[in-house]
Amino acid sequence: MSETTSQQTFPRKQSSPLMYFLVFMSLIFIGILVFAYTVTKRTHPVYLDEHGKPVNAESAHHDSGGGHSQ
Repeated sequence: MSETTSQQTFPRKQSSPLMYFLVFMSLIFIGILVFAYTVTKRTHPVYLDEHGKPVNAESAHHDSGGGHSQ
């Protein structure tokens, strides 16, 4: 197949400004997602109980009976 035949079959289209805008917005959105992911991985959350006091995340807060220990 010669080049002239392929050019007639698949004519080149000029890129519209809308396409550039959509690519730009997609890159910004992906960048925000990556930034949010990295920030949340670096944080050390403090879990609070129902009274607002910090709770050790590894320890069991509730007893096995399902009630609250006081």
